[in-house]
Formats: sequence, structure tokens, C-alpha cells
Amino acid sequence: MTTTATTTAPPPPSRTYPSLRAAWIPLAALCLAFFVEMVDNTLLSIALPTIGRDLDSSTTALQWVTGAYSLTFGGLLLTAGSMADRLGRRRVLLVGLAVFGLLSLAVVAVSTAGELITLRAGLGIAAAAMAPITNSLVFRLFDDQALRMRAMTLMIVVGMSGFVLGPLLGGTALAHASWQWLLVVNAPIALIAAIGVRLGVPADHPEDLTKDRLDLPGAVLSVLTIGLACYSLTSGVEHGWLSGATLSSVAGAVVAGVAFVWHERRSPSPMLDLKLFSGGTVRGAAIAQIGTAIAMAAVMFGLILHFQYAYGWSPMRAGLANLPLIVTMILATPLSEGLAKKFGHRVACLVGAACLAGALGGLSWGVYHGYVAIAACMVVMTVGLRTLMTICSIALVDAMPENRTSMGTALNDTAQEVGTSIGTAFVGTLIAALVTTQLPAGTWSGALVSSFFHGERITYGVLAVIVGLVAAGGALTLTDSRSTEEAA
Repeated sequence: MTTTATTTAPPPPSRTYPSLRAAWIPLAALCLAFFVEMVDNTLLSIALPTIGRDLDSSTTALQWVTGAYSLTFGGLLLTAGSMADRLGRRRVLLVGLAVFGLLSLAVVAVSTAGELITLRAGLGIAAAAMAPITNSLVFRLFDDQALRMRAMTLMIVVGMSGFVLGPLLGGTALAHASWQWLLVVNAPIALIAAIGVRLGVPADHPEDLTKDRLDLPGAVLSVLTIGLACYSLTSGVEHGWLSGATLSSVAGAVVAGVAFVWHERRSPSPMLDLKLFSGGTVRGAAIAQIGTAIAMAAVMFGLILHFQYAYGWSPMRAGLANLPLIVTMILATPLSEGLAKKFGHRVACLVGAACLAGALGGLSWGVYHGYVAIAACMVVMTVGLRTLMTICSIALVDAMPENRTSMGTALNDTAQEVGTSIGTAFVGTLIAALVTTQLPAGTWSGALVSSFFHGERITYGVLAVIVGLVAAGGALTLTDSRSTEEAA
């Protein structure tokens, strides 16, 4: 009997870190990349009045300055997640950072609202190649589940902080520089993040990637569905709700949405496996995230106009007015975790949904009663946001199969960006319909301010009902787990 000597290949070197401290370089780089994506969602919101005067823009054009970014960002997130799982997550992230930085420099050549909208759409495409991958790579930095959850919580806090810090940073910058610099500054930030990712995040191994084909028809149909749905709101104001353009865009959105579902159900390599929604946690968390994003985007867009036009505040002062959001977001963590530990995820998120609905209802009254009333509503709303967004984000990603975390984070981000598009379009459309389609330069007249307050009262009242139903409906499908680190 002969014995054949066999050699066993040595195990590949570890690509994970034993602690958050040990992973500080890649974790900081990923947080910075995620921060700049989220900041760019709201950074220009504080400058909308300035941009409107500088580029002679209408209300609906300003709506698309913010909406174009959210539209392309949200529409392409799933496609970007699919590409990352095929081409390499780090590679796609580095390409996204490079394009994002270069496009940000191009703002110096912008001279019309149309050019700015186009540029913002391009930035949204680049950001779509970054957002789901930053969150997915955070999971891959660690083997330990508790470390993964802590890192994900850190990313969520950083992202939410970036979203609300945008107006404050923008207002401060506008006091010393032109609005174009709000985008130019993205370039060095993207460069620093790319260096950190290149140094600290290990490259994907071939065995970690899938060889399935990209679902290009699914990507096109998803963008058409979201784009036409948002355009329908704008078209209703500009051309009439029963006009051919509006009815055609509504019909197109419905047809594209039905076609997307039909295609995804039959595709051998779907961009979004609809079977994932058979699990209540995935379905409910995504729905609740849409509700939170609608509330956040609507309030940010509406209050920026309120502070600068109705109150006549400077961009910097209007940015500082958002401090209740930022401070509450930091301080609300123990409260959100306490709710989850004591009552479970489902009840905690229902409390969060009630906070959102109550805050929006309060704003419909508070806009008539000064900044203190508005600030109190902002605090209540942020408690709801902090609770819902953190629990739902972790629950959704953790409920996905181990090899689908990229798609899980893409789905989470897509839900938030869809909500952002809806919220921005909803507020911009109602203000244009109820108040004015053209924002006048200079100080508003008393009659126009009174009309604006009336439009806000209706807008926030309707939003309170919509957001409350959407967020609570999603929260009801979550589990009763009382863990703050892991969702079932």
C-alpha cells in the first residue's frame, strides 16, 4: 500500500479586524464616503434661495436641483449593488469616489438651472456607486456579529448626521463663499476617502463575487418608474393635473412599475429578488424607511424656504436653525435603545412612527407660532427618525442571506432615496400649487408670507397622515426582539 503525500494550501490571510479600533482607517474612510453622499443630499438645500436668484430659477426647477440627485441616486442603487457583487465592491466604490470628486469640480462651469440639474443627476449616479457598497464593506470588515452591528450603527449615525448637517455646513460656507464651493469641497473629501479605502479595505477575492449577468432591463425599468412618478407631481403644477403630459407620465410610471415586477419575477438573475419581500422584516423595514425619508426630506426642503423667505433669515442663520435636529440625533441614542430593550423592535418603531406623525402634525400648527414651536417639533421628529432608521436599517440587512448584504444595504438606501424623492417632490409641488410657482427675489410681502404659512399648514397636515400610515404599517411587521445589536 502506498501513501500519496498531499499538500494543503495555507488558509488565506485574514481580511477582517478584531475590533473597531483596529479597523479605524478603513472604517473612517467608509464613514467619510457615506458622510459626503448624505451631506450632498441636503447641502444645496440651504442655498436654494441663493441659487434661485443667481440662476433665475422657478420653484419647480429648484425642486429638481435636489430631486435630480435623489432620483438618479435612488433609481440606480440596486444596479450599483448588483455591479459591485459582480465586478468587486472596492473597485466600484473607488470608481464612484473618483467620478464624484471630478463632477463636483465641474460646478464652476455651471451657468443655468438646467446645467445644475444635469450635474446633480450625474453626482447622484456616482453616489449610487458608493452608498450600498460603503455599508456592505463595513459588514465585511468584521467576522464578529456584534462588531458588525456596532459598525453599522456608527455608519447610520454618521449618515443621518451628514443629512442634517448639510444645511448648517452650507449656511456657514455661504457666509464666506459662493454656492458653487458647496460642491467643489466634495473633491478633496472624495480623494481622502479613496486613499483610506485603498489602504485599509482588502480587495474582493474572485470567490466572493457572483458571475450572474447584470439585469440591465430591470435597472432601466426601475429608473423609469421612479422618474416618471416624481415627474408626474411637477407636471401637474406646470401643465395641469388632467393635461396630456401629466396623465402620460402617470400612466408611464404605472406601466414601468408593472413591467419591472413582471420582469424581476421571470428573470434568472433579477436585480431585485422579489422573494426577499416574503419575509416581514425585509418588507416592513423597507416600507418604514420610505416613511422616514419622506418626513425628513419634506421638512428639510420646506423649513429652509420658511426660515429664509418667511422669516428673512440669512443662509447661515437658517442652517443654525437646524441644530435641534443634530443635537437630538446624538442625544437620542440611549432613548432609542431603551425603547427597543424594554418594548421590542416592533413597539419601539411604532413609537417612532407616532413621533413622526405627531411632529408633522405639530408643524402644521407650529409654522404660525414662531421658531420655538418649530424647534420643539423638530426634536420630536428626530427622536422618531433616530429610532426608526437605526432599528430598520440593522433589521433589514441582518435579515438578508449572508451573501446578499450588498443588496440588503442597497435596498435600504433605495427605500430612503425613494422616500427622499417623494418628500421633496411633494412639498415642492404643493407649495408651487398653493403659494407660488416663482420664488420672488428680496423680502416677501405680508400677503405672500400669509399664503405660504397656509400652504405649509395643509402640506404638513397631509404629510402627518401619509407618513404615520406608511411608517406604522412597516413597523407592524417587525419582530418583538429586544436586542439593540441584532435584529431577527
